[in-house]
Amino acid sequence: MSFSFKLLTDTYRCLISGSCPQHSPADVAAVLFSSVCGLVSSTAEDVKVESEKQSTSELCCISLTVIDNMNLLLTQDTPGDVTLFFETCLIKLFRDMDVMTQLVHLFQTEDQIIRHLGAKCVSTYVVYHILKSGTVDAVWQQRCVEAFLSPVPGADLDSCLWSLTDVLKRLLKSSHQEVVRSLVSSFDSSLNALCSEFLPEGKKLFTSFPKTSSNHWETTFCLLLDLLEALTASGLRCGFSLPSQRSGEDWTSGEVLPNIPEYQQLDADVNVLAQTVLTAVEDDWLQSIEVKSVSFFGGTGHVGGDGGEEADFVMLRAVSLLLLKSMEVHVHWAGKPAAAAALDGAKEDYGYLQRLWSFLRRSSLELRNVTHLCHWVSVLFGEQDDDMVEAAKALLSIFQHHRPSSGLDDVAEQEAACASSCNPHCHFLLLLQSISFDHSILLDFLISAETCFLDYFVRYLKHVINDWQGFSRACQRVDKSRRPVALQQSVTRKSRTSGAECSSVQNPPLEPSGAIRLVDYDSSDQSESEDMDISEVDPATSVCEKQETAEATAFVKHKQYTSSECTGALTAVAPQSGQIPGCETSARALACLSELRAVVMRLRTKKLFPYNPSSLLKLLAQVHVCSQQSSN
Repeated sequence: MSFSFKLLTDTYRCLISGSCPQHSPADVAAVLFSSVCGLVSSTAEDVKVESEKQSTSELCCISLTVIDNMNLLLTQDTPGDVTLFFETCLIKLFRDMDVMTQLVHLFQTEDQIIRHLGAKCVSTYVVYHILKSGTVDAVWQQRCVEAFLSPVPGADLDSCLWSLTDVLKRLLKSSHQEVVRSLVSSFDSSLNALCSEFLPEGKKLFTSFPKTSSNHWETTFCLLLDLLEALTASGLRCGFSLPSQRSGEDWTSGEVLPNIPEYQQLDADVNVLAQTVLTAVEDDWLQSIEVKSVSFFGGTGHVGGDGGEEADFVMLRAVSLLLLKSMEVHVHWAGKPAAAAALDGAKEDYGYLQRLWSFLRRSSLELRNVTHLCHWVSVLFGEQDDDMVEAAKALLSIFQHHRPSSGLDDVAEQEAACASSCNPHCHFLLLLQSISFDHSILLDFLISAETCFLDYFVRYLKHVINDWQGFSRACQRVDKSRRPVALQQSVTRKSRTSGAECSSVQNPPLEPSGAIRLVDYDSSDQSESEDMDISEVDPATSVCEKQETAEATAFVKHKQYTSSECTGALTAVAPQSGQIPGCETSARALACLSELRAVVMRLRTKKLFPYNPSSLLKLLAQVHVCSQQSSN
């Protein structure tokens, strides 16, 4: 093996073990520099590099990995002699040899691995340098500013975007607020110029980009969105606001925004972003999206026609949720307009849903077979709990906004909602069907921090109390749209409460496409508790101690249910008051809610529920009253 390879291997092992290499810092720095630059030393030992066919790219990758690990090691607590050794190496590399200039040149290399390793190496050094000296590396900053001021989609701009995003995320994790403020301020003007180029105001989406860069633009745009998300998170967490930070909010989802004037603009920015998405949909953006088939050995292919290839549901879910959330923001800002304006808005939003459905039907054979349009939500999102709940919540908001002034009676309004896949009763019933009407899964959703189910569930319960007739009609509609199961297969599910197996002799009826899928929810038991609050609940008493939350989860996992409780969710339910005669969906839905109410009450009595469920229990009790009154 070559001298260079041996030295780099030894240095890497010492980095992992936290010890000093046997070579001097000067020797280590010299080999690292020559490998990054792609130079071959003239020493006798290094002549063997060619004879052993050690490629320049391999040595470069190893060197970048070593430098990256040096940067990471020096941001941690390490022994003094080890710290001194590697600090000396970095001083020789970055101050004496100016290796940063060579590293940023790698941003343009065609080799994607070297380009990524180079960007990662640069970002970890920038973080180390900022934390140690309080200043931003001038070479890196200049390269990024130049790329942002004259943006051309491609490798160089992508590397600059990725490295700045990575630096911001690392600094946010280390909670250095003043450092983050200084860093963002230094890039503010160049980032504004970049956003003006990629997100022009008053222009249609996708029209200002060169056709020669159209293939690479998608990657660049995604990296820009990641950076905007990190920028917004930096403002929300560090308490300052700059123009370049006013986009994106996912990083701080669930956090309470500071009550300062700067953040009043955030909602307006989100609305502008939502309007941009809706404008793009009006301009037939959905028709321009190319959906690939699911990945397989050999690659992927474009979906189209009746070739039998199934579409990539990850892509379809992302596009669908983007449009639904944009519509939700749109109706939130619409407020309570006059009846005529609201009617136009209903037609407009239902039109967006029709466009979305056309896109989904074109892209997926499985979705193409759906006859009851409300089914597409459970079919598409059936394997992704959090996205399914987000979609159902958005559709509930859209329906509730337009219903009061739609100009239609209740029956006609529900028919129109189903025709546009926007009936909230159908969505909730199909959600229950996808989990086999298992109340223990709903309980898991309620105590989990992984979804916004609590917010959605409370809003839906209020809705169903005010629209019981609509709920009854939806139950009958779902019953009619299901296909009888000819062969009764045995369904065995691992009990979520005892670890025992609960089995049934009957499968839940399938939607005509056969697409309702049972999901393994066992991983949800690892969910952590979150601070939850429902209207009418005292915030001071709404959250119990974390220990109680853990005990509640353990209670849910270990309580022994009887055989009838295990199988009741999957088998036919005995008639009870309030259900629609002959309607299986109504019977199973009401039984599920009744069982959920009973379990929550028991947990509250034992002080094991992670937050105050009084309002939730009150709503469930009102649902029970409605069912009793309807039976009378």
